Amino acid sequence: MKEIKAIIKACDMIEKTNTHAALATVVRVEGSSYRSTGARMLVMDNGRWVGGISGGCLEGDALKRARIAMAKSISTLITYDTTEGDAYQIGVGLGCNGVIDVLFTPLNFSDKNNPVEILKSCVAASRQTHVLITITRLEGNWMNLMTGQTIKYTSPESLGFFGNDWLAEQCINTVNRQLAENKSAPQNFLLEDGRKIETFIEILPPEINLVIMGYQYDVYPLSRLVKEIGWRVTIVASPQKLNATIIAIADEVIEPESFTNLPVDEHTVIILMSHDYKTDKYNLPKALATAAPYIGMLGPRVRSEKIWRELEEEGIPISAENLNRIHAPIGLDIGAVTPEEIALSLAAEVRASLSKRNGGFLRLRTASIHER
Repeated sequence: MKEIKAIIKACDMIEKTNTHAALATVVRVEGSSYRSTGARMLVMDNGRWVGGISGGCLEGDALKRARIAMAKSISTLITYDTTEGDAYQIGVGLGCNGVIDVLFTPLNFSDKNNPVEILKSCVAASRQTHVLITITRLEGNWMNLMTGQTIKYTSPESLGFFGNDWLAEQCINTVNRQLAENKSAPQNFLLEDGRKIETFIEILPPEINLVIMGYQYDVYPLSRLVKEIGWRVTIVASPQKLNATIIAIADEVIEPESFTNLPVDEHTVIILMSHDYKTDKYNLPKALATAAPYIGMLGPRVRSEKIWRELEEEGIPISAENLNRIHAPIGLDIGAVTPEEIALSLAAEVRASLSKRNGGFLRLRTASIHER
């Protein structure tokens, strides 16, 4: 989401009367790649660009391809194959060893349904998961459809533009499956009359919202780190107890008594880090009453277990299901010592947990790094 916001900001600042731009989007990856599907890069005809589609091995050629798309005003799908041993092949020097499809779409600033405007509408909307369907290639006569066209799927009625009930039904089934898996992927559909349409169906969740229940000095390095990552930061504490620098970093600061009014979804993480035993004990049942899939508790294991025992003795037992949501002690075992290193440990475990990964060494992983 951070990259998308940067692209939107850059696009808004373009002098649109005499500047052209194109959006490059990774729509398919096979094998190894630095970036996964959904990576984007905004390219302007003055040579400036924002975002990225690789680790640097494709960007140079992408600038040329984007300018061609601008000049022709036609979207183009380019395949970069870095699996071959050709010394002149783009990306071979970095050993990418993958096949990457990138869609280059020239932006029509007068079209309120151009890809960047659609992304802007997703970012501006309330916290929800959006589904974007982009046409990446067409074979046969498709009347009013064109490569590069993007729609925001909100209901089955959104697919009326296909003009084909069978295709709409197949696409709906695919969207529902990808939503269940929370996974973006390319999808191709072949009609009985021989026409073919290739699409990229993107699942675009809201940014992670890190809710910090505490106000001590270690809130600052954690907030600063996750904002750099691109997450949202909400601090639950009295503003009078917070450093002005932390208030400036946070997206929102709410009073503890207003916590129950905070919208919490499956992309919300709650961390109890007040450094006060009674406060964390009081906050834990409140955190468990939300839909947050991840609740972290700072401090040693014996401290957390003591809180659980006391709550049970007071008639507030914690179910096995809720215990699975609690991470105590929070963080990955990286030998963190300083507040900044501890913040890194916490953020890394949060990302691993939400991605359903174990946070181990990548050199020991047998599957691909990015799920296909």
